[in-house]
Amino acid sequence: MSGASTPGSGASGGNSSGPRRYRDVRALPVGAPPDAVWRAVLDQVEVLGRPSWYVWLIGCRDRRAQGPRPLRPGSVVPGFRVTAADPPARLVLDGVHRFSVYTLTFRLLPDDGGTRLEAHTDATFPGVLGAVYRLLVIDSGIHKIATRSIVTRVRRRTGLT
Repeated sequence: MSGASTPGSGASGGNSSGPRRYRDVRALPVGAPPDAVWRAVLDQVEVLGRPSWYVWLIGCRDRRAQGPRPLRPGSVVPGFRVTAADPPARLVLDGVHRFSVYTLTFRLLPDDGGTRLEAHTDATFPGVLGAVYRLLVIDSGIHKIATRSIVTRVRRRTGLT
């Protein structure tokens, strides 16, 4: 499994007094066609905001599932708002909570009879509390483990590897 961070991961990109930006990509080959992987991504995204107490605790803007299904722009899952959906190639989720502003983008690329699934994270952590949250969740490695788990669960949902 490929899981290297993109160049500049953690770099602030400019003024050092602003919030530090975090960028990461978790990628995984899935032995299923893009349409099957797309359905698995949608199913997995529907459960991303669990447990719900965590979404409430960190003060997510979006706390309840609402909007159109299947997921498309305007849909909300706890912790995320769908801002773009290009089936079966790209799903963009944006989120805001009291410690971070973030985007999670799933990209599905045809790959040797299967699909390469990529989960791109782009986040900033404003203020002192954002810096503490980043230390606890990003710098500790918890986020990489969680994102790797998401792409692994998508692969399992396809029933193929």
